[in-house]
Amino acid sequence: MSKKKKKQKRPQAKTPYQVRLSQCMIVKNEEKHIRRALEWAKPVAYEQIVIDTGSTDKTVEIAEASGAKVLHFKWIDDFSAAKNFALEQASGNWIAFLDADEYMSAEDANKMMEKLNKLGQFTGPEKSVCILRTPMLNVDDKGTATDVYLHSRIYRNVKEIRYHGRIHEHISEYGKMEVADDISIIHTGYAESEHKEKNKTERNITLLRKELENDPDSILIKAYLADSLRSKYILENYSNKKDEEEVATLFKEVIENNEKIPDFLKKKAYMYHIGKIWGNPDETEQCEKLCKAGHEQFPDDLDIGYYYSFMLNSSGKYETAWEILKKLESKLTTGKGHITGTSAWVQSEPKLIFGQLLMAAQGLKDTENTINYATVLLSADKSQQEILTPYIHTLISNGISESEVYNLLSQMYDTKSPSDLLFIARAAKECGAIEFTRFIVSEAEKLMG
Repeated sequence: MSKKKKKQKRPQAKTPYQVRLSQCMIVKNEEKHIRRALEWAKPVAYEQIVIDTGSTDKTVEIAEASGAKVLHFKWIDDFSAAKNFALEQASGNWIAFLDADEYMSAEDANKMMEKLNKLGQFTGPEKSVCILRTPMLNVDDKGTATDVYLHSRIYRNVKEIRYHGRIHEHISEYGKMEVADDISIIHTGYAESEHKEKNKTERNITLLRKELENDPDSILIKAYLADSLRSKYILENYSNKKDEEEVATLFKEVIENNEKIPDFLKKKAYMYHIGKIWGNPDETEQCEKLCKAGHEQFPDDLDIGYYYSFMLNSSGKYETAWEILKKLESKLTTGKGHITGTSAWVQSEPKLIFGQLLMAAQGLKDTENTINYATVLLSADKSQQEILTPYIHTLISNGISESEVYNLLSQMYDTKSPSDLLFIARAAKECGAIEFTRFIVSEAEKLMG
């Protein structure tokens, strides 16, 4: 009697991983933003969940008309409670939890989905990336980015990830975390006009004071309170000196405390105290010490690096300034996407760094780099006589002929323009290059007939 052969099982085709993105948000009176907040995600979201906490405008009506699932949650002065309620409604395998005044471009939304697909199925916290951190650009009323920081708004839908904190809530740290520098979230909510419209600052201060009553030693709450009080102080045109004194006290505690808090808050504390004494000749030594301490904590930060190098150059420590500035220059010129943990004005104004590089090169008597960085700065803005004057002096004092100097300047200035030539002549006269001044004036006179 023959034995039956066992039937061989065919290998099952592996089902490709599919991202199902649940977009979640909590809202109240966001009729100005809710449509855009939903539209950016509609092409990529598996579902859109809106938790309303008591709107009295058309927020709910607009959200429902846009196809979102709208649920109601009674506001109990607790952002984490409302957000965790939203998470309980989500059925996707990934969450994108942006506020109503935050959004992504279509390009970045697609990049996000590609990235999540590559991260694949969850195989345990030790092996899987569970949280995707991305830059968030805070923009002002004109749409100009004012600063850039990393935030965790995209993460797997697992029960271990939930929000904590009544205000300035944060998610649990769970699994691996990855940074996607090329995917940005745009945040408009801290533009000045919107602060005035929504009175967010006063609300935040009230909630933070309640939190501080429950946990009076929390340096994190103190840091957030200092930040909110500072915003209030600015919005009130610097009129409330009591708020300023409290900000100074709280931020001083933040600097002196070693407890782990988000980098952007610690940096704000440094920047606040640097700003308070910046330019005060009686505080020069203290300002340099403060800048040094900030730079040691945030060695890649453009803001603090710029201020520290400025102080070093001002006190003649050109070699140390040069080393710091060359690293910052490399970050500026080779970095991909937005440089996080920094204010956007330094990133978008590299001439600030190049200006300090020029000063350091001059201090080190480095002729080649003095010429190189002066050329860079003048090519970007030829009206800077404070750079042109020492530039001409450096060229001539190093034996470069007047005709060669003229040819170099013709790359940045219009030598067919009498006004450009006269500007060069004024700069040359200022540095004592009399013969060169005469030559330039004669060229201008020829053009003017």
